[in-house]
Amino acid sequence: MSDYVLSIPDKLYEKARRVAQQTSQQVDEVIRAKLEDALDEPVFDLPNDEKEELKAMAYLSDDTLWTIAREQMPKAVQEHMSVLMTGNTRGTITSNEYSELSELVERGNRLTLRKAQAMKYLIDRGYKVTMDDLKPADE
Repeated sequence: MSDYVLSIPDKLYEKARRVAQQTSQQVDEVIRAKLEDALDEPVFDLPNDEKEELKAMAYLSDDTLWTIAREQMPKAVQEHMSVLMTGNTRGTITSNEYSELSELVERGNRLTLRKAQAMKYLIDRGYKVTMDDLKPADE
C-alpha cells in the first residue's frame, strides 16, 4: 500500500466522519472505500440521464430509498412479459410483440438498476439489507 497525504475540505471530512461513526469504521477506511468506488470502471456505460438519476438518489431520504428498493413491476405487466417471453422462445410473436417485449425488458433492467442503487446507498448509510427487507410493504 502506498502512503499518500491528501487534503480534503472540512465539509467532506465531516461527511466521512458521520458515515464512519454510523458504520463503526475508521474515517480513513470510509474515505478509502469511497475513493475506490469512485475510481472503479463501470461494467457498462449508461446514458447521461440515467447516470444523473442514479447519482441524484444519494440525496433521497432513507424511506424513499427503501420504497425504491422494494419496488416491483406490476403483476399484470410481469405476467404479460412472461407470455411474450414464452412466445418469443417458441418463435410465435409478431414484430410488434417483440418490440413490446424489448421495451418491457429494458423497463425491467432500469428498475433493477434503480433498486440496486437504492440498496447500495442504504448499505452505505449503515443499514443491513436482507431479502426479507425487500419484500413489498403490502406483502
